[in-house]
Amino acid sequence: MTGTDILTGIALVLVIEGLVYALAPSLVERLLEALRQMPLETRRTLGLVTIVTGCLLLWIARASGG
Repeated sequence: MTGTDILTGIALVLVIEGLVYALAPSLVERLLEALRQMPLETRRTLGLVTIVTGCLLLWIARASGG
């Protein structure tokens, strides 16, 4: 993994986040409210599951030569 790969990944995250905020700002507000109502442990578990899923997708992409 190179610095360019990392920069590309960060750029893609920013583009996707920007699209969500630009196209569906009310959805973002509802999601944030739902997160506020979730217990801390549930949010922590959700974060860990997201990290594992991201790593797994990265591994699959790398293994398939993409």
